[in-house]
Amino acid sequence: MTTLLLIEDNLEIRENAAEILELAGYRVLTAENGKVGVTLARQERPDLIICDIMMPELDGYGVLRMLHQQEELAHIPFIFLTAKAEREDFRKGMTLGADDYLTKPFDDNELLEAVDVRLKKSRVHQRDYPNSLQGLHQLLEDAGTIHELKDLPQQYKLRKYPKKRPVFLEGNSAQSLYFVQEGKVKTFKSNEDGREYITGMYGPGDFFGYQALFEEGAYSETAIVMEDAEIASIPKTDFLALLYGNQAVSLKFIKMLSHNLMEREEQLLRMAYHSVRQRTAQALLSLHEQADAEGFRISREDLASLVGTAKETVIRTLSDFKDEGLVVVAGSRIQVKNTQKLERIVRM
Repeated sequence: MTTLLLIEDNLEIRENAAEILELAGYRVLTAENGKVGVTLARQERPDLIICDIMMPELDGYGVLRMLHQQEELAHIPFIFLTAKAEREDFRKGMTLGADDYLTKPFDDNELLEAVDVRLKKSRVHQRDYPNSLQGLHQLLEDAGTIHELKDLPQQYKLRKYPKKRPVFLEGNSAQSLYFVQEGKVKTFKSNEDGREYITGMYGPGDFFGYQALFEEGAYSETAIVMEDAEIASIPKTDFLALLYGNQAVSLKFIKMLSHNLMEREEQLLRMAYHSVRQRTAQALLSLHEQADAEGFRISREDLASLVGTAKETVIRTLSDFKDEGLVVVAGSRIQVKNTQKLERIVRM
């Protein structure tokens, strides 16, 4: 049962609010002042706290400060009760980390709606969503119960893309976030001579095209399908509504996507400081992580673009790895046979 902590020094308000919440099915703990409330919060770890501001001994601001000093309590949704509707009270409370306000007197519906919304937002924030289309659907559905986005998951569908088909081109206006259901996609930048530098490779379960949406600009790279693919696109307007409309949802969404940014930074460092042999070993290991038991397919041109060297150089390096028994090569298919030695080459 969901547990709420109600901290209120006015006996009549405390009893009436507790009765309303209990009738709605919540377990309600009550405290007559801030000190008792902090003690109960530490003992019971409630799912949500409702707290008056003006109280003797320890006011609501003090309660919030003390709770935020403890990591295990800082995440608990916090709703202030106040008889004052002055702007300074709202600003101070939100600066300290309050989630919502209720101005006294309030009716039953206002109280129950505030509690319900904050509990739902807390569940979305704490839940781990898998990095998959199913996980995205679930995230959007949960967000919809909060932010009136209930129809959002039905607004995008999977679309089939044949090999070598562009998904978007560098310079195009960014209009969608993309998700790979099946197949593979590469993103790359080209120099004046037409040489490609692969900035990312995406397989089932990966998102791409989001950086331009964060910046609200144009795509800074081109995305092309490497293998026949099924791709879902989430419209920019819906993505931004989800991202900016709810802090808990935006933090979860950013967490799901941010690992690609870290990989991009590591790739740039390798380009700057690692040898071709090290970069090739790292590229093969990265591709191996996404491969099945039979290995993966990649053209020599794409492998060279991923490594950041000439095709002839990557062919020679791959031949060396084959002679050393590290990989098996059959046309465009490569199977990694010795990951440990490749890892040692990367660390050299």
